[in-house]
Amino acid sequence: MGRKIIDNPENCPLIFSMNVIGNKWKPLIIYTIGERTLRFGKLNALIPAVSKKVLTDQLKELEFDGIIKRKQYKEIPPRVDYCLTESGKNLLPLLITLCNWSKSLILSHKESY
Repeated sequence: MGRKIIDNPENCPLIFSMNVIGNKWKPLIIYTIGERTLRFGKLNALIPAVSKKVLTDQLKELEFDGIIKRKQYKEIPPRVDYCLTESGKNLLPLLITLCNWSKSLILSHKESY
């Protein structure tokens, strides 16, 4: 299955953004990598709900879109590291703001019960 893209004939910036990061796993992957460099296995351990295949596919798309960098070492066994590009790092404050918004929403729902 290929990437699902929202048609964007008017070049709407929000639709463009959603086409890059707007699925179930990409914001979580970006947030989890954050300012550090992670190996595939560590990333998979930190996000256990995602399958290895889906994680691999999402990482490839994020690399294609310039959000993450993939560095492969010529070692046995093979080692691959992932980190955010500058463009990816620019997303972190937005994701942190979204997390804070969500926390306040959760608190307000708890208080109303």
